[in-house]
Amino acid sequence: MVGIEKTQPVKLVVNGKERVFDIDNPELPSWIDKEALASGGFPYDKKFDGSDYDAALKKLQIELVKVQFWLQATGKRVMAIFEGRDAAGKGGAIYATRSYMNPRSARVVALPKPTETERGQWYYQRYIAHFPTAGEFVMFDRSWYNRGGVEPVMGFCTPEQNKRFLKQTPRFEGLITGDGIHLFKFWLDIGREMQLKRFHDRRHDPLKVWKLSPMDIAALTKWDLYTEARDRMLEETHTEHAPWTIVHANDKRRARLDIIRHMLKTLDYDGKDEDAIGEIDGKILGSGPGFVK
Repeated sequence: MVGIEKTQPVKLVVNGKERVFDIDNPELPSWIDKEALASGGFPYDKKFDGSDYDAALKKLQIELVKVQFWLQATGKRVMAIFEGRDAAGKGGAIYATRSYMNPRSARVVALPKPTETERGQWYYQRYIAHFPTAGEFVMFDRSWYNRGGVEPVMGFCTPEQNKRFLKQTPRFEGLITGDGIHLFKFWLDIGREMQLKRFHDRRHDPLKVWKLSPMDIAALTKWDLYTEARDRMLEETHTEHAPWTIVHANDKRRARLDIIRHMLKTLDYDGKDEDAIGEIDGKILGSGPGFVK
């Protein structure tokens, strides 16, 4: 496949069983295909119906347009952070949210690795530069929480830097919400077999292969380390003023709908149509570290 170097098969321990995973083999292993949707304790055995999803999403996107008019009229600011496992569906959830919003005041921030200058700055500094002004809705595709998960697992920060981050972040986010910004923090969680399936899909789909990074390959054997970092991060940074919303995202359709519903139900915007928004699925979306499987 163009753009991706061939990799060696990796040995994994999945649910107590030793497995060999060769991402370059075009045939998806049956043990992944069979268990992907149910992995991680996902509560449904079928994906949400496509036509029902399209109809529900359209209603929610109409409500998001109302939110944008409300933001422009009031000068309110909204910021949503999308974090989670690699291949958890962060980009797709952002796309579903932003599709019909005016791009002049609905922005997506997906920062590359820091420059030499940025590495010498206060850690949060480069993110603050992208915060919303009056009337804006800003979505972060990964955020300062890189230092809570990716960086310590991959050795990109020291244990002391990670410890300082976990201590400072609740105070930092207290300043954000204290200034009146509506802050949403979403953690999208998926099972291990589902992650492997999505990595494999990316590897063999010429339209998606760009999504598979060397970091994804390097992370294949670090599932448990990421789990430990996730649990510690959620526990230390889940606060009353900036709570974590956990989303079980093995089914992207259910995840996207409930993410948008949660934001719409939280915001007190003009013309809100509760019937159009519908009810959040409590099996899919919940609050705090206790909702993680």
